[in-house]
Amino acid sequence: MESTARPQDVQAAAGAGTRKPISAWRRRLSRDKYLYMLLLPVAIYFLLFKYGPLFGEIIAFKNYRLMEGIWGSPWVGFDQFRKLFTSRDFLEILRNTLLLNVYGLVFAFPVPIILALMLNELRSEWYKRVLQNFLYIPHFMSWIVLGSIVIAILSPSTGVVNSVLKLLGFEPVYFMASTFWWPISFVGSSIWREAGFGTILYLAAMASIDPSLYEAAAIDGANKWRQMWHVTLPGIRSTVAILLVLQMGRMMDVGFEHVFALQNSAVGSVSEVISTYVYKRGIVGLQYSYTTALGLFQSVVSLVLVVMVNRLIRAMGERGLW
Repeated sequence: MESTARPQDVQAAAGAGTRKPISAWRRRLSRDKYLYMLLLPVAIYFLLFKYGPLFGEIIAFKNYRLMEGIWGSPWVGFDQFRKLFTSRDFLEILRNTLLLNVYGLVFAFPVPIILALMLNELRSEWYKRVLQNFLYIPHFMSWIVLGSIVIAILSPSTGVVNSVLKLLGFEPVYFMASTFWWPISFVGSSIWREAGFGTILYLAAMASIDPSLYEAAAIDGANKWRQMWHVTLPGIRSTVAILLVLQMGRMMDVGFEHVFALQNSAVGSVSEVISTYVYKRGIVGLQYSYTTALGLFQSVVSLVLVVMVNRLIRAMGERGLW
């Protein structure tokens, strides 16, 4: 049976098919315009301060000079990377950066989970809220302020900790000048500042767990420990997985303010990390190309770690970042 469709009808149908996605997009834009307006400042921030500066990565492949600019500076290829990887400082700052992050992953990462499990078992709501407030207040304080407090508390002459040690008959400990105690103080202060905020995230995840699961576990004879192990922890497993991926993305970045606030020349062998090294050699020492190469290396390794850990978590059946 021959088709009786006219050519103009076929063209109209084809035009309608091409216009449909556009019209659907316009409807979504009109419907959610206020949500897009809220998203706009965030998008502008990332474009200006995250994606825009990527153009400057070309400095890593040049012998950058301020007076000549990026395009006028001579091209040197991978010379800056060869200089970086053969430097005596490179292995030391890489080791310190990785070690401090590994310490944080082993000792600091589980603390918010433990605190959230403990707070979740409290039955007094007002007491739980008071504890939450005290726990996450340090998160909103500057590392310069917190660093000053940590140094004052651990002072060998007037610090509270050493005053207690003296009362117990022990010699004062120079925490901030000891290569052994400085990493411990660093991780401890990191727990103090960040554990409370992480606890809030895990408590929010625990609030979404179906209460009937706890009732069923109690009927089966499970005590509180068994309920936490078989109900609560599996219920927040996806949140733990996502935060672990984000933590692995920061394995090459300890942060600048925290280290700089506690750092001193006596512990430079264990406290000099990539961020402080970039500041001293790049900003103060004006070695822009050299430190840009180091920053590019840091970013590439962080990206590889995020992709690898995300794939590993997805292979284990958990939901990753993508």
